[in-house]
Amino acid sequence: MFRTFRLLTLSVLLVTGCATELPVAPDQDQLLPHKTVAFGRTIAVLTGETSRSYHPRVRFLEIMSRRTLERFNIEIESDDKMFVLQLQPGEYILTRVQIGEGPFMSMADYDSSFEVGKEPLTYLGTWRFGIDSPRYGRMMVLSAVSDQQEETRAQHALFKQYPTLDGQRMISALPNPTEAQTRLYEVMPYPRYPTYFRRQWW
Repeated sequence: MFRTFRLLTLSVLLVTGCATELPVAPDQDQLLPHKTVAFGRTIAVLTGETSRSYHPRVRFLEIMSRRTLERFNIEIESDDKMFVLQLQPGEYILTRVQIGEGPFMSMADYDSSFEVGKEPLTYLGTWRFGIDSPRYGRMMVLSAVSDQQEETRAQHALFKQYPTLDGQRMISALPNPTEAQTRLYEVMPYPRYPTYFRRQWW
């Protein structure tokens, strides 16, 4: 009985620990009509001095559906990149962000939620990650912004890549809260397993 319970618990942890890979920008012929296209932009900037010769970049984002608890991993691998996601309408949470600086990697946990509407398009704004200099107690600030110029630029880029979306109804939905600060911790190379390893608190 106890062994069965342990096996069941382990199975649940393995299932809930896995995140579904979402392409950062699917091909035109991969767009599904029953899903909303949620799009935005990520930027990573260093807010202080550093002795490292590497500039920070967002390696990946992890989001989770509030309703189903399903988690999605979006590989960004850039300091400035547009993301285009296909999601079911509903509330989602930005749960984790990994930052890369050459061979150095840092992770931050977040709890910022955003709503994907039933309209064909949801614009999520620009997600700016401001990263402290490497030091003890290192912090990272997420600032989500949206202005008319940025939104127009994002729409033009989206419609250029996906002409069939031009003219579709769109809503805007920034993460809530729009600004959130959290601590970074250094990690070993992030494996695709249910766990990751905290090597050292900044």
